[in-house]
Amino acid sequence: MALKPILAADVLHNFIGAVERAHLNAPWAREESSPAPRPHVLPFLWRWADIEPLLRQTGELMTPGRGAERRILQLTNPGVAGQSATHTLVTAVQLLLPGECAPAHRHSPTAIRFIMHGQGAYTTVEGEQCPMAPGDLVLTPSWTWHDHGSESAEPVIWMDGLDVPLIQSLDTAFYEAFPDDRQPINRAADSTRRYGAGGLKPAWIKPHSSLPPLVRYPWEQTYAALQRLAEIDASPFDDVALEYTNPATGGSALRTMACWVQVLRPGVRTHAHRQTSSAVYHVFAGQGCSVIAGQRFDWRPGDFFAVPPWAWHEHANAAAQEAILFSIQDTPVFEALGLYREEAYGEHGGHQPVTSVFDG
Repeated sequence: MALKPILAADVLHNFIGAVERAHLNAPWAREESSPAPRPHVLPFLWRWADIEPLLRQTGELMTPGRGAERRILQLTNPGVAGQSATHTLVTAVQLLLPGECAPAHRHSPTAIRFIMHGQGAYTTVEGEQCPMAPGDLVLTPSWTWHDHGSESAEPVIWMDGLDVPLIQSLDTAFYEAFPDDRQPINRAADSTRRYGAGGLKPAWIKPHSSLPPLVRYPWEQTYAALQRLAEIDASPFDDVALEYTNPATGGSALRTMACWVQVLRPGVRTHAHRQTSSAVYHVFAGQGCSVIAGQRFDWRPGDFFAVPPWAWHEHANAAAQEAILFSIQDTPVFEALGLYREEAYGEHGGHQPVTSVFDG
């Protein structure tokens, strides 16, 4: 094993300065590498009570017209450089007013829409019109045409999730506007009717590998699946949890983002664990708390919270009603690269000591 040379501090400082001026690096002359990740992402909670009035105000400040239809407020993590919720995930909330159309375009970042409030809107993905109701998940995979429209008498609000930071880090962010505001509807039989049966698909169809065969996951089917699972099994770390999958591959619904939905039953307190991946959670229903890296985050309906990479986290529901969490996670990227790692918290019966409470 090579020994690090012991040099006078001023000599080493001058040497490092000369190396940097030459646009070089001498890693052996610096501190030893950390034995574990030290992410910049911070555990953080965004309260719906703060978000909602500002989001609705955008409907008053941005008068109707092209460009105004994408009224977005983006969640920003104070530990991350750039406007993102984690180092790989962008999360935003979007407002669409009655009768509006958010013009069609496509981009290399992948996106999801999880519907929070309102009825009567739709997203058209590659010619398939997908109705949007609370609890529905709609996918807009990389480089697919998509536009949003509303035939509702009320505003519609949804969560956006994108892999923008990851795509930007690879310098592969492309964008193209569609010639018209709306793309033509040309897929008469939607993907939900073809592939939404769960474990079954048309035997004669071989879906194109670049486009997931299923782009809409209706809430009534998702919630029914959660109820069925709750009757027979649950995870000690996430309670009753499901991942949305690609029915053609059985893997994650998207190549760069996993989408999860989970029920925390009344009285449940999960065990803590940590992963190399990061996640952003949305509280779809109920209330409870999560302990992330020793800090307690109390959450209510509409709130969002971020879990950094390699941060211990656990959830609890002390209420008499179930709590429902939807989340996006960058797990597929780490799995594809062979970098995914998970670890259970082994002390104090699987629960972290609470050292502080998040107050925003």
